[in-house]
Amino acid sequence: MRKPVDAVEACPISPVVDLVFSRWSTPILWVLKEHGRQRFVEIQRRLPAITSKVLTQRLRQLERDGLVTRSYHAEIPPRVEYEISALGRTLGPVFAVLTDWSDAHLPSVEAARHAYDEANLQAR
Repeated sequence: MRKPVDAVEACPISPVVDLVFSRWSTPILWVLKEHGRQRFVEIQRRLPAITSKVLTQRLRQLERDGLVTRSYHAEIPPRVEYEISALGRTLGPVFAVLTDWSDAHLPSVEAARHAYDEANLQAR
């Protein structure tokens, strides 16, 4: 009987993909990279489809992973700001490569999807 292959053995970048590309992580990191330090409501305004609960969870996870820093200011009312960390900024080249790939190939992906949908619609 074959031993099951560990996900990391099968694809050594899978931990990074899980870390960076889980739902909402990339848009949050992008907002912080593009707009600098942001309050919670500012991030939420820039990502209107995300719920407060999910934004809170993702920010906590990104902070835990060292990709985002959280600054608490003991004022009245208290102020909390989030910023992409130095570690998070090292993802800039990754985002740049993905942006270039998207610009070059997303139209082909859309065309493939359209062709697939048309073929499968006619097959029914």
